[in-house]
Amino acid sequence: MTDGGRADSEDGAALEIDVDDHDGSLYRILSSAVVPRPIAWVSTTSDDGVDNLAPYSFFTVASVAPPVLLFAPVDGADGLKDTPRNARDTGEFVVNLVTEELAEAMNETSATLPAGESEFDHADLERAESAAVEPPRVAGAKVAFECDLHDLIDVGGSTLVLGEVRHVHLDESVTSDRKIDIDEIDAVGRLAGSRYARLGDRFSIERPP
Repeated sequence: MTDGGRADSEDGAALEIDVDDHDGSLYRILSSAVVPRPIAWVSTTSDDGVDNLAPYSFFTVASVAPPVLLFAPVDGADGLKDTPRNARDTGEFVVNLVTEELAEAMNETSATLPAGESEFDHADLERAESAAVEPPRVAGAKVAFECDLHDLIDVGGSTLVLGEVRHVHLDESVTSDRKIDIDEIDAVGRLAGSRYARLGDRFSIERPP
């Protein structure tokens, strides 16, 4: 290894990072390399009846049977943020899909607001009644998953929130023959910092037998 943590290679110098010796968080490296990330736009309702809405890009499918989604908020200075706390207290939440026409509104809901103020109202977003849970979904979301809380798991400075899907809302515009048409979903992906990605060129590769 050369000075400055760089190792020689055929293509030139490569930056090598020993996590044990690294000063500070790996957040920027992880969020820049694991891309693009889908965004869980999560709506919850507090015990006091306030509708909360916040985006989380550490998000994926955890299980198919049962159907379980997972998102991982970084904890706040005082512990759980509003979304995981509401999910814990009420046992319910909705994951709304962020498509390009909702990107600006999604960004507005990432603002730090007083505890009693709803991001729905702050971003002037219309609520839609959910079918199986109490928290509303975003009316303009083309896909929404209504979830019961499956588990909360502490992992370092984050909390994994797992939700079992109870009801799925699919807008007619993204379906064909009662299935999702992937070519009709213009989901927005998270990169790092203030950068996002659109679903542009798509391609297929057949899986080998």
